[in-house]
Amino acid sequence: MAENVVKGPASYFPSIEKKYGQPISEWQELIRSSPLTKHMELVSWLKAEHGLGHGHANALVAHTLAEGK
Repeated sequence: MAENVVKGPASYFPSIEKKYGQPISEWQELIRSSPLTKHMELVSWLKAEHGLGHGHANALVAHTLAEGK
């Protein structure tokens, strides 16, 4: 039963979609299209420009950068 538990950054995805109303794929596209490349720059940008909380922004950036650009 426990093998279906999502861990790491992706565990935030359901609450991110619920809170901000956009699918994760949209946030990832936004991150990939940004001229910024450093983790904390992207986190700060998502917080300042898109109103995300730190934990949510951090999870999205971590997951997206881990996939590679």
